[in-house]
Amino acid sequence: MIRHIAALMLLMLAAACTSTADLNEAPADLGNFRLGHNVVVASKARQSALSRGATQEEWVASLTDAVAERFGRYEGDRLYHIGISVEGYSIAPAGVPLVVSPKSVLIIRVTLWDDALGKKLNSEAKQFTVFESLTGDTLVGSGITQTKEEQMQNLSRNAAKVIQTWMLENPEWFPGLGETKPAAAATVTEEPAPAVAEG
Repeated sequence: MIRHIAALMLLMLAAACTSTADLNEAPADLGNFRLGHNVVVASKARQSALSRGATQEEWVASLTDAVAERFGRYEGDRLYHIGISVEGYSIAPAGVPLVVSPKSVLIIRVTLWDDALGKKLNSEAKQFTVFESLTGDTLVGSGITQTKEEQMQNLSRNAAKVIQTWMLENPEWFPGLGETKPAAAATVTEEPAPAVAEG
């Protein structure tokens, strides 16, 4: 029981670290960045035993939209291509007792390409484990309070935010930092803070 409580506390702490609310603000500086190819594949996705089902096409559409939403705001003149592979997922099902309160989670591997250099910037695909945003609704189980589409959008937006955070941690990839003006912020419905842990 103590282990379960400790795990829940860690999840809640991690949830406060990242928020997609910044979609309503000007995007963080990525120099001359402009989104080129936005490629998502889900052919290797493994579904957990306790999960709502989702097709490859649904994951491709959800993540492609989330990446375009976050990175399509940049108006630089240097193309970067983002490749995402969905490795696994668990979408909290409906009707699960509150005592279980399963959380939705998405595992992805990401590769970033610099078009001008003609090569990928990370030699090995970067893996992330992304949790759903922690809210009053998801605390009791998002499967009870949200549709599958809402859960997937939540995870996909959080995944795009995690990718951006990783990119910001590597400023050497982005010449022209501080020299360009980003596009205007998009207006979106806020998704509260996700919990994120790298795999």
